[in-house]
Amino acid sequence: MTPSEKLTEMLRLNEHTAVVIHDPSNMFYLTEGYAGEGLVYLSAQRRAIVTDFRYTEAAEKDSSGFEVIMIDRDHSHEHRVAELCAAESISELYYESNILSVDDFERLRAAVGEEVSYIPLRRAPQQIRQIKTPSEIVIMRKAGSITSEAFEAVLPKIRVGMTEKELRLELENAMYRLGADGLAFDTIIASGVNGSLPHAVPGNRRLQQGDMITMDFGAKVGGYCSDMTRTVALGEPSPEMRKVYQTVFRAQAMCEAALAAGKICSEIDKLARDYIDSQGYAGRFGHGLGHCVGIDIHEEPRLSQKCQDVLKAGMVITVEPGIYLPGVGGVRIENTCLVKEKGSEPLTTARKELVIL
Repeated sequence: MTPSEKLTEMLRLNEHTAVVIHDPSNMFYLTEGYAGEGLVYLSAQRRAIVTDFRYTEAAEKDSSGFEVIMIDRDHSHEHRVAELCAAESISELYYESNILSVDDFERLRAAVGEEVSYIPLRRAPQQIRQIKTPSEIVIMRKAGSITSEAFEAVLPKIRVGMTEKELRLELENAMYRLGADGLAFDTIIASGVNGSLPHAVPGNRRLQQGDMITMDFGAKVGGYCSDMTRTVALGEPSPEMRKVYQTVFRAQAMCEAALAAGKICSEIDKLARDYIDSQGYAGRFGHGLGHCVGIDIHEEPRLSQKCQDVLKAGMVITVEPGIYLPGVGGVRIENTCLVKEKGSEPLTTARKELVIL
């Protein structure tokens, strides 16, 4: 069953019901490859991509089974949707209330008409996307492999005096050389005292002897993301930072081992949080333990204190505990993992033991 067929079945579309998709990630998923601009229209009878001249050729090439409808000066995206709805006598139209602005929605409604009922889609495509297919897992495994290999490739290049920005470039270039199509997100490099910032932006700080260096990065391959964090030491770390590292290392390994279908997300998060607190670092692990990954770098469900969702086989999720000490530094270790019926499989496989350069 294709992704568009899954959505059609999930929503139980009848002959007078249609869906309009604006989220680029959902468009890519439902068309199985179209990455241009525009929108996607789905009904029980039709599959269409509505776009402009710049993307029509790519749409025809990348989306088998979808007709391509071009806008022009006199016919906007909304007008084309209105034409499609009129041709099929659509009375109910699902739309992405989390994506469209109020102005965008008003334009859509003005074009299609007040006689049509507008129904929020409530992230239905994202719900389908939670369970990865075997073909998606193959792509994500490749993205994880490139990310892991890039880590090993960059280690010999890390040296005292290079800046965080320079290390970022080395890491990103390594991913591209290894076959990445792009970056899954903006690379994080946090050295020394900057390690206490979970989402530090790489700057001009020069690496120093004794620094802990956190690298959070990921390759994008075939439209799918990978996410991995490793923290290494440039020379012998302080006893305090060794203890921090070992605490995070154990918390990460413990939670990764606990992943399996049927587990509740908040309970996995609690494992890491309770252990880190017990080691004297209460309050220094302030973010969630992890998040699902796929076409988007952050997907649902999440390993967090509030999430009561149950893990299912086929979900791909990160496990990334950390400890952050202001004015001192920090450590985070992260793997992207495939959830299975019994246990899990890491898709990022670079070594996690403390590396001292």
